[in-house]
Amino acid sequence: MKLPYITRDGYDQLHKELDYLWNTKRPDVTAKVAWAASLGDRSENADYHYNKRLLAQIDRRVRYLRHCLNDLQVVEYNPQQQGKVFFGAYVEIESGDDEEKILQIRIVGSEEIFGRDNYISIDSPMAKALLGKAVDDEAVVRTPKGNRTWYVNRIAYKSPDWFTEQELYDTYLHDENSEDDQPVAELSEEEQKEIENEYLKTLVK
Repeated sequence: MKLPYITRDGYDQLHKELDYLWNTKRPDVTAKVAWAASLGDRSENADYHYNKRLLAQIDRRVRYLRHCLNDLQVVEYNPQQQGKVFFGAYVEIESGDDEEKILQIRIVGSEEIFGRDNYISIDSPMAKALLGKAVDDEAVVRTPKGNRTWYVNRIAYKSPDWFTEQELYDTYLHDENSEDDQPVAELSEEEQKEIENEYLKTLVK
């Protein structure tokens, strides 16, 4: 079972994405669908079918995000965490085997790892092995190929100079350029109203 935790940064990012989808992206795509539909025959109207699929993807993502924002628990930094690895920590680790390797990672919630390769989930074996460790401690990570030992080099809770914040790519339109022509069911007025009502609830969290 996934832990329902998220950092403040992660929560704000999801909320920002929801605001963008609902207030900017969806109205724009809806207008394009209406314009393409007004041209007449829809059977061979590429703009209509493309934007219709895009609108359905956006609506699915909106439904997903408003559930997340209602269910997730924001975990704030506590000064007692300083010096050890806990949720939200930036950690530099070094392998203790023949493959000398250094990694910089951040331990976050499962909803925050998509879009950044150096973010790992609190539920992952690596995160579980690192929790509670201090600088110079070793963490043994169990993998399908056997145990692997890592040593903790550095720990921080504010984004440090040695950690590279990767640019977040879009996660909700990962297949927007798909050539899949499968039909997408349009949402009813009731479903669209439900999405809007649930979204508004997130604004008062």
